[in-house]
Amino acid sequence: MPDHKSCKKRLRSDEKKKERNHYVKKSISTIIKKIKKSTDKAEMDALLVQAQSLIDKAVKKGVIHRNNADRKKSRLSKFVKNFEAN
Repeated sequence: MPDHKSCKKRLRSDEKKKERNHYVKKSISTIIKKIKKSTDKAEMDALLVQAQSLIDKAVKKGVIHRNNADRKKSRLSKFVKNFEAN
């Protein structure tokens, strides 16, 4: 257990950041799963826009790295573009 006042505060703020980061990452992975499960091209396009927005916001908040975000967006775009309903 920390002795300094600033260390206690750091623990509290780290816990809040951890919860926020977890929520943001979980939201991104959930919407990616929705895109991959979807069978409708129009729905996929709408979800793709939402996913890109969430990913950009995560970068802005510092939750994920910019390169990671670019890779996720690129792979999702490629997946939606190459989607063929069978």
